[in-house]
Amino acid sequence: MTIWEPELSGVGPRYRQLAEAIVAAIDAGELGENEKLPPQRRLAHALGVTTGTVTRAYAEVERKGRVEARVGSGTYVCPRAESVFTHVSPQADDQRVDLSLSLPPPCDERALGLGRAMAALQADPAALRHAMDYQLEGGLDSHRAVYAAWLTRLGLPMDADELLIDQGGMNGIFLSVSTLLAPGERLAAETLTYPGLISVVQQLGIRTVAVDHDGEGIDIEALAVRHERQPFRALYLMPEHHNPTTAPLSEARRHALAALARERDFWLIEDGVQFTGERGTPLYQLAPERTVYLFSVAKILGGGMRSGVMRVPPSIRARVSAALRNQSWMPPPLIASLVCRWIESGDADRVLTWQREEMAARHALVDEHLDGYDYSGQTDGFYIWLRLPAGRRAGTFVEQLASRDVIVTAAEPFCVGSEPAPQAVRICISAARDRVALVRALEAIRESLVAPEPTVWRTL
Repeated sequence: MTIWEPELSGVGPRYRQLAEAIVAAIDAGELGENEKLPPQRRLAHALGVTTGTVTRAYAEVERKGRVEARVGSGTYVCPRAESVFTHVSPQADDQRVDLSLSLPPPCDERALGLGRAMAALQADPAALRHAMDYQLEGGLDSHRAVYAAWLTRLGLPMDADELLIDQGGMNGIFLSVSTLLAPGERLAAETLTYPGLISVVQQLGIRTVAVDHDGEGIDIEALAVRHERQPFRALYLMPEHHNPTTAPLSEARRHALAALARERDFWLIEDGVQFTGERGTPLYQLAPERTVYLFSVAKILGGGMRSGVMRVPPSIRARVSAALRNQSWMPPPLIASLVCRWIESGDADRVLTWQREEMAARHALVDEHLDGYDYSGQTDGFYIWLRLPAGRRAGTFVEQLASRDVIVTAAEPFCVGSEPAPQAVRICISAARDRVALVRALEAIRESLVAPEPTVWRTL
């Protein structure tokens, strides 16, 4: 019996070639609705790749919502009506533990809190009318006041007049970069950085300057040297919880960075979306006239709540407001209204307190299972950065884990420009459905670290 066997493009990682081939076959009707994909081992043998490569490809297509894994049965093409939306919630089945996405730890209280916020809004006819009306591009004064008061209580002093409401962290990055830089100008970032930023600069035609960093954050001396050789207009960084390495920017380097930004006259885009309890002095306090600060509720209330704020210096407020208006006219008042009700009720604080306690417990499990290995993380951070032992390759390690139904991310997507990728992986421990699933994943990770890397023999 013959099986479906695609032609791989030969461009990029083999798992991605296979994933793209599956999507193309579905779009072309070559793989029909509810059709079963070939068993992974058989397809791996037919293509001459590892089973882990096929497993990872199937997982990639499943994350795009085009196929679904049925426990004990196999992987099937989704009906067309179901394939329109991409579902990024982890744990599509009982076996796989997807630790590739930086998602808040699952919590029923979020849905309950949203329900209470919706009920409160429904009981307020005036607020409902406001939620349906056109508003100023920066959001309602009352919403900005709620955000400012909440952030101030959380240790980030804000004035409501400094804030613009946006649609979350990615929207804030896009607005900041598109306002501060023109196509062809340079943006500096650490050699490893948030993939969302990389995507934005590619779309906008912005050139990047990669700067070395270590356990104390970006290297200020290296930054100064790079500015001499390749002057850049702005610098993007995550001072509290670097993605993916988790390193915070040291206090000394914060002050040195603020001084250098003034001396060389470049802007700072301070991404505070990955919210942490222990923080250094915010850059927007050290250099308020040249820092855009980004905050989002996605990592606290949930990714579907597309709301956040930008702290914007007065000198560029009109330009950022115009960019916001041109992109979406205004942030949706309904979402901002729900978030503000959530905050005012105290439900947001309760979720945040629970989340910090849960992440501390999960990090304790990491310490127990990965003791002796080279990794870094912060107690309330969503992920750890695992540097692999000498001689181990991140791509092979990721495939090994995928074959055991554990999905993690290698360093390649975080690399700026042509910078080489270190042999390390990001493991989002927050994304496991519960601690039991996390323990199962950590056991697989440790066992894969102990096991020798597989050798592929080829007959020439």
